[in-house]
Amino acid sequence: MQAEAGPGADSYPERPGRRPSRTTLRDETLLVLALSLGASGVSALISFLGSVTEPGGLKDQAATLNASAAPGRPWLDLAWQLFGITTALVPVALVAHLLLREGAGLRTLGFDRTRPWPDLGRGAAVAAVIGSSGIAFYLAARGLGFNLTVVPEALPEVWWKYPVLILSAMQNSILEEVVVVAYLLRRLDQLGWTPGASLAASAVLRGSYHLYQGIGGFIGNMVMGVVFVHLYRRWGRVGPLVVAHTLLDVGAFVGYALLAGEVDWLPTA
Repeated sequence: MQAEAGPGADSYPERPGRRPSRTTLRDETLLVLALSLGASGVSALISFLGSVTEPGGLKDQAATLNASAAPGRPWLDLAWQLFGITTALVPVALVAHLLLREGAGLRTLGFDRTRPWPDLGRGAAVAAVIGSSGIAFYLAARGLGFNLTVVPEALPEVWWKYPVLILSAMQNSILEEVVVVAYLLRRLDQLGWTPGASLAASAVLRGSYHLYQGIGGFIGNMVMGVVFVHLYRRWGRVGPLVVAHTLLDVGAFVGYALLAGEVDWLPTA
């Protein structure tokens, strides 16, 4: 089967004369990253340095992802959870604005509803493959002392717990795949980067903001980044990657909530 046309630098549907200068493209890309996952990468590095200088091994420390923001006050906690999820998506809105400025839009990245079933099918297949191998890699990395114990959720047992976990998974997926894969590759292509350099930049960035989990989190997510870049270039759509990432995070968050303390192979803090 012939591969779909990838999102090369010459294939973006833009209006003549609307594309900003190279300097503007470079500066806006740095600003988008500084407001989102680039800043998260620096934060993760500082967190990792704190973990490796802490007495004891990495696996004896925990990295909690979805924690209560107001313990004992469920309605206030819910408000903080929804606020955090919503504001985390502002960089995606900024990306949409910047693309519209040049006569494009999120549809250019394949983030739309024009192909829901192919996106869902491809995303589910990718999630099935990466999910099983990812769990095995995490357990091995933690066992070897390269990873902290990841606690995907520590929310109270309230009615909104699982809806918030699902929304959190969706937010993570949209932010990461739109910014770190689709938008970043588009901009680096426009700036004249080689495909290999763009792939490396995207993959290393993905690994960097997972470094708070340990070396295993960095390496595992960097490998995932390489796979996702290849798939994006092959399919020309970020939609399947958002689906895959959402399913992976829902599985991690909800699965942990249901299985923690019930099975002996799942590490808990």
